Amino acid sequence: MQQLAERLGRLGTETAFAVSSAAAEWAASGHRVYPFHLGDIDLPTPANIVEAMNRAIADGKTGYCPAAGIAPLRDALAENIGRGRGLDFTGANVVVQPGGKPVITKFVQSLMNPGDGVLYPNPGYPIYESQIDYFGGRAMPYRYHETPTGFGIDLDQLRDLAPHARLLVYNDLQNPLGCESTADERAEIARIAVEHDLWVLSDEAYFEMRYSGTSTSIASLPGMAERTVILYTFSKKFAMTGWRLGAAVAPVPVAEQIAKLNTNDESCTTHFVQAAGVEALRDPSGGAPILAELQRRRDAAVAALAAVPGLTCATPEATFYLFPNVTEAVARTGFATVAEFAAAALHHTGVSFCTRHHFGSAHPDETQRYIRLAYSGISVDDIAEGIGRLADWVAAA
Repeated sequence: MQQLAERLGRLGTETAFAVSSAAAEWAASGHRVYPFHLGDIDLPTPANIVEAMNRAIADGKTGYCPAAGIAPLRDALAENIGRGRGLDFTGANVVVQPGGKPVITKFVQSLMNPGDGVLYPNPGYPIYESQIDYFGGRAMPYRYHETPTGFGIDLDQLRDLAPHARLLVYNDLQNPLGCESTADERAEIARIAVEHDLWVLSDEAYFEMRYSGTSTSIASLPGMAERTVILYTFSKKFAMTGWRLGAAVAPVPVAEQIAKLNTNDESCTTHFVQAAGVEALRDPSGGAPILAELQRRRDAAVAALAAVPGLTCATPEATFYLFPNVTEAVARTGFATVAEFAAAALHHTGVSFCTRHHFGSAHPDETQRYIRLAYSGISVDDIAEGIGRLADWVAAA
């Protein structure tokens, strides 16, 4: 029998989709499910964006277009992303992608040689580790520690690891933790990157998904623009997860290589979807109601979680994720692992969520247990009802 390629054994997946399958199976058997597991958005894409796509299709924008993206979108992204970060970009810095996720792959392909060390967040988005392993890199996870206001990066560990790395993946407004670096933490990460001449992927998928304050890109700090690739996506701000539209913003020599990878991988991002992206940047007003609704959901979820015995949760100012500590709740319900707790919660309450273990292997010295709740695909009423059922179940244990 013919064998598959050896490297496929190193390819991971986005394990939240496995939780989706379990939730769908439970729902198909007639049970109510409260979906907190997947970071999809159940709100409609703004009408002006949909109309722009329809016009583009009617105008015949259904064929091939440049691999790096159409000029109006690249120029609009350069202006928008640069203005929001205090940086000067041109269209030559921008390479349009079919979503944000391909930026991770093409960053690794462009800048990592087999055997190179790559620092990445753990807990963190699982595709970082998957792509590092798949292309033969040396995965170097760095950890977070819980703080009174959320989570912070273990800078001592990062300093120890950095001399042995070539690349650093940094996700500031972070999935799954929902946390954001302090100005001091961000500055220290930039200092480490400059000192050790690291290439940096700044995953800024949630840069504009915040309820107060202002986001800062690490690329705007001294010495960082020339070593940083920014991951940008339309998925979150404009509720365009299924449209698959994003971009890499990079120093021109790197952008040119990413464009070459585009030619090899998908030829180009769908032309009429790019036209819709131009409209989204021209008139982004439709993003405000999406953000306002997500804030309502965050507030409802945080309020409801306060009633769950043995659970503590910070209130993040960005993303649409909560990462509660459930160590005491797991013990109270008598389960040995957080995975068992999650499975039982689904079957007893209908509440479906991911656990810390869906976002990288736990560090050997971890003792606390966490779950991740995404509130982007569930209504305020269902948030209150579902978490209320979870609270009653834990209280009765």
